[in-house]
Amino acid sequence: MTTTLAPALLQPAAWTGHRRGSRGYRRTVVALVCAGVATFAQLYSPQGVLPAVATGLGVSAPTASLTVSAATLGLALAVLPWSVVADRVGRVRAMRAALVAASALGVLAPFAPTTELLVAGRFLEGAALGGVPALAVTLLHEEVHAARTAVVAGLFVGGASVGGLGGRVIAVAVAEAAGWRLGLAAVSALCAVATVAFVLLVPRAQGFSPGGVTLREVGALVTANLRDRGLLVLYANGALVIGGFVTVYNYLGFRLEAPPFLLSPAITSLVFFAYLGGTVSSRLAGSLTIRWGRRRVLAAAGAAMSAGALLTLAPQLPVILVGVVVLTAAFFGAHAVASGWVGHRAVVGRAQATSLYNVFYYAASSLLGWLGGVAWVHAGWTGVALFVAAATLAAPLLALGSRSLREPAIATRRAGHRQNLTPSPVAAGSSSGS
Repeated sequence: MTTTLAPALLQPAAWTGHRRGSRGYRRTVVALVCAGVATFAQLYSPQGVLPAVATGLGVSAPTASLTVSAATLGLALAVLPWSVVADRVGRVRAMRAALVAASALGVLAPFAPTTELLVAGRFLEGAALGGVPALAVTLLHEEVHAARTAVVAGLFVGGASVGGLGGRVIAVAVAEAAGWRLGLAAVSALCAVATVAFVLLVPRAQGFSPGGVTLREVGALVTANLRDRGLLVLYANGALVIGGFVTVYNYLGFRLEAPPFLLSPAITSLVFFAYLGGTVSSRLAGSLTIRWGRRRVLAAAGAAMSAGALLTLAPQLPVILVGVVVLTAAFFGAHAVASGWVGHRAVVGRAQATSLYNVFYYAASSLLGWLGGVAWVHAGWTGVALFVAAATLAAPLLALGSRSLREPAIATRRAGHRQNLTPSPVAAGSSSGS
C-alpha cells in the first residue's frame, strides 16, 4: 500500500531567516561586523591625519578633506551599480569582490605622488566600498529572521563604529612614527584581514535567488522607491546626520591642534574613542525601537546630535569632549534606525531602496563635509558647530513632521503596481511603520 503525500507537504518550508541562537545567525552577525570594520576603517581613516595631509601636501583644510569626500562620493555613485551586480550574482559574492578590491586599492592609493592622484585613488577605493553598506542591509533582511533585523542592523553599524575608531587611531599612531602615507596603508592592510574573516564566516545565502534584471527594471524599482515619501524622509535623515557627523570629525583635529589647545596629533586622536559610544548606542537603538518605535528613537537621536554639536562651542576641553561623545552616540543610533527602517519599509526593490539610502547618505557626507571646511575657513569652529547643529536638528523635525512615517508603506506598493512590479516575498510579509 502506498501513501500519497499532499503536494503542500512535499514543498520545502519557506525561508524565514536565521533565528537567534542558531549557528547561521551567529556567523552572519560576525561576518557583517567584520564587513563593517573593513569598510569604515579605511573609508574614514584620513580624518585622523588631515592636518598632516594638509601640511605634507601644502594644501588647505577643505582640500585635504577631499581625501575623505572623494571616497564617500565614489561610494555614493557606486551603490546603485553594485546593487545591479548583486541582483545577478548574489549579495555575498558582490560583497566579497567589493571588499577585496577596496583593500587592494587602499594599500596603493596613499602612495600617489600628487594630490590629484591621491584624491582619484581614494575615489576608486570608495567606489569599490560601495558594494558593502547597502548590500549588507539587504543581506541581513534576506538571511536573518524579521524579528531580529533591527538588532542585527544595529550590530552592523556597531561594527562600522569600531572600524571607524580603529582606522582613525591606527592611522595616527603609524603616522606619528612613519608618516601619514604609511598610516593609511597600514589601516587598509588590517582591513584585508577583516575581509578574509568575512569571506570565511559568511554563510551560504538561502534567502536570495539570483536573477538578472535589466536597467529598465532597475530604473522602475528606483522610481517606485523615490515615490515613497516616507523613504525620502529616511534618506534625508541619513543625509543630514552623516553630513553633520563627518564635518565635526573632519575639522575637530584642526581646532584641537591649534591655539589655545595645541594638542599633539596622538592626543587629538584619542577623541575618536568617542566612537565606543556609537558601538553601544547603535545596539541600544535597535532594541529601543521595539519598545518606543522607530520614529521616536530617530527623532530623539537627531535632537541629541544637535545638542552635542552646540556643546562643542564651549572653551573647556572636557565639555567639548562630552559634546563629541553625545553627538557620536546619537549619530550611530540615528543611522542604525534609519538604515534598518529603509530595508524594513521597502515593498519592492529592497536592494535599490537601501542603495538609494546610501546614495543620499554618502553624497551628503561628501558635500556637507566639504562645506563644513568652508565654514571653518570663514567662521572658525563657531561656524562649524552652528552648521552641524542646524543640519542635525532638521533631521528630527522631518521625522516628526512626516505623516508618511506614521502610516503603512502603501505609497511604494502602489508605485510598484503602477510599474507592474511584484514585491519580494520577504518584504511583502513584513509590517511597515514604527
